[in-house]
Amino acid sequence: MSLHDHAPSHAHEEGHGDGHATHHPNYVKIYLILLVLLVISILGPELEIRIVTLVTAFGVACIKAWMVAKNFMHITMAPRYVLYLVATTLVFMLLFFAGTAPDVMKFSGTRWEKTPVAHVQAAPHGDAAHH
Repeated sequence: MSLHDHAPSHAHEEGHGDGHATHHPNYVKIYLILLVLLVISILGPELEIRIVTLVTAFGVACIKAWMVAKNFMHITMAPRYVLYLVATTLVFMLLFFAGTAPDVMKFSGTRWEKTPVAHVQAAPHGDAAHH
């Protein structure tokens, strides 16, 4: 028995069940799931229940972001350093938010006051509150 006798069987097995075959996601199915999640994130706040609004806004957004990164950006198949870069970017984004949130989210402070958006929109064009 020579080496050439086994070549066709190895060629046929290649890519079948050895774990190295590339699996392409069903993009239409993923698109439809993303559309359903979009509808959920739009309808959730309509119930005017705070916890439902938070879950549908942020929870669904996280799920959609992961689905897009995994299936369309193929982030799970990227080299490990790409995952580290994404994680580092997310950490810096959270640090930026944590650093600015105490100032931005307060309604008053020393020598300043945060004007509600509705009040600014109701001001006439020539009013100083508009600028």
